[in-house]
Amino acid sequence: MRILVVEDYQPLRAALVKGLREAGYAVDETGDGAEGLWYATGNPYDLIVLDLMLPGLDGLTVLDRLRAAGCASHVLVLTARDGVEDRVEGLDHGADDYLVKPFAFPELLARVRALVRRGYQAKSPVIRVGDLEIDLVARRVARRGLDVALTAREFAILEFLALRTGQVVTRTELWDHLYEFGSDGGSNVLDVYVGYLRRKLEGEGEPKLIHTRRGQGYVLAEQA
Repeated sequence: MRILVVEDYQPLRAALVKGLREAGYAVDETGDGAEGLWYATGNPYDLIVLDLMLPGLDGLTVLDRLRAAGCASHVLVLTARDGVEDRVEGLDHGADDYLVKPFAFPELLARVRALVRRGYQAKSPVIRVGDLEIDLVARRVARRGLDVALTAREFAILEFLALRTGQVVTRTELWDHLYEFGSDGGSNVLDVYVGYLRRKLEGEGEPKLIHTRRGQGYVLAEQA
């Protein structure tokens, strides 16, 4: 999953980026409102973490312009303003959630996970596809009750496929949602990782779960 962090206080921004990357997210970052708007309108982020007090453009103006441009990314607002009227104003401008500074990072991470799930209409943090179980919070994968050890990148690919179970996911969509701005999407790295996933998830004699649709992309489903 890919997240944009727009926060002008560099120590906080660095801590957020580090923590989110360690949690398995691809993260782009900026400390400027106008640049944040440029990033957000040109990339399909699963979530935008947006401070309200920004140079260039303030957070509420960024929100207004994002929604006017048709940006559907969920937005988690960060602010030191803790009044009820401030929270109402942020939500009325198009924010999906509101977190007051200072905050505990585990709470922010829980809100991030919830908003990402909401974006894909996944109410439960555990997704099941046949005998495959993916726990998005514990980042645990099991098939037929047996744990499957995945790398962070393998889990990220499986998570995105799982959130769109039964739907064709193109290589471009996978790349746009799993890699940061400026990454080279011209290589076959995704095909390699999907191959790794298949070998780990689909043992000899077990039904296939990751299916290739030639010329289209991949589908996670019990049947092709």
